[in-house]
Amino acid sequence: MRVTYVTAGAAGMICGSCLRDNALTHELRAIGCDVMLVPVYTPIRTDVENASEHELLFGGVSVYLEQKSKLFRKLPRFLTSWLDRPGIIKRLTARNSIEVEAGQLGELTLSMLRGENGNQRREVKRCIAWVGQRARPDLVNLSNLLIAGFVPALKRALNVPVLVTLQGDDLFLEELTEEHRPQVLSELRRVAREVDGFITFSEFYATTMAKLLEVPMEKFHVVPLGIDCSELSLLNRVDTRPSTMGYFGRIAPEKGFDQVVDAFIRIHKEKKLNTAYFKAGGWLGENNREYFSAQENRIKAAGLKEHFEYIGSPDWQGKMDFLASIDVFSMPTAEREPKALPVLEALASGVPVVQPAHGIFPEMLDKTGGGILFSPENPASLTDCLENLISNPDRARQLGQEGREGVNKKCTAGHMASHTLDVYQQFL
Repeated sequence: MRVTYVTAGAAGMICGSCLRDNALTHELRAIGCDVMLVPVYTPIRTDVENASEHELLFGGVSVYLEQKSKLFRKLPRFLTSWLDRPGIIKRLTARNSIEVEAGQLGELTLSMLRGENGNQRREVKRCIAWVGQRARPDLVNLSNLLIAGFVPALKRALNVPVLVTLQGDDLFLEELTEEHRPQVLSELRRVAREVDGFITFSEFYATTMAKLLEVPMEKFHVVPLGIDCSELSLLNRVDTRPSTMGYFGRIAPEKGFDQVVDAFIRIHKEKKLNTAYFKAGGWLGENNREYFSAQENRIKAAGLKEHFEYIGSPDWQGKMDFLASIDVFSMPTAEREPKALPVLEALASGVPVVQPAHGIFPEMLDKTGGGILFSPENPASLTDCLENLISNPDRARQLGQEGREGVNKKCTAGHMASHTLDVYQQFL
């Protein structure tokens, strides 16, 4: 089976979708599926071996300039192709020269969804030609519906089934302006009718997106989210240190970093656990530096500066060192999370988790064990759950072991790949 998996790069950020798609590609190849992982917009960034192609479809610079300039759309391709070299785009994204904020991308998103009728029609033709001549797939899988504007033209040209893995399309939609949101939703629904099937990681998200896109539930296939557990399962904890609560994820309000800060301060001030330590890691974008500084200032004002450490966005070894150094984990997303890879990584490492009772988390913890759900409507609930585990290390260790065993039995990258292959075979 030849599969072309098209995934959207995140402008230099290590994003959960890229990590998940990269892990899936490695595992599908391991079980005999011929997969080409092809990025769009920007190259993907991972903290392990990158499985993606050097080729870049819908290069971010060309897509942007074709949206903004009628003259650029008329220039011969040989004069503009150098702009889409991965090295050029990496340098531009490293300097924050490409705008990636969803709220600023309404018109561009609309144009991309219109495919051959949008301003990027030249890129649509190039993409279809490359996929047909170079990849020659039996099936195409896209990492989200927002990049699927070329699907109607692709299906006419190649006559192959197209699947879309939904990993947060609704969250992007919510960030758009009131002007653009209904227009983008209308285009998403139109394109969704051309898609043969959808993959999600939970029944919750399948139901949510079926309703949003007005697509029958019969077109949805739930595949377990999975990670490579081979190294995480061997991590050993270090007990000769203060009890440490950990957060790992994008440093942003929607990921709930400020909620963990609230809980950390309350644990010291109200619960009187004066030795508790807080360690955080994850991507910090320029747009959230002021937000992060505000949280740091709150910690300093509470007199807890020496009890807090931010490790930045580490490589894989740095992430494992982080997971080996914490006793309880929380990423209390304000949004109804469709993925949450860091939570699975914590569980696989033997770290118990405290997560909100919404999004994917109820299904995830029902499957793996290893964690506690708190009420997102009650701010004190997160504090109480974290304090309970910090104050009861035996229970924390028991939950951590339960989570590690649950992930190894049901949520490995191998499980994810075999279930995905089963879905693919239904369409061939």
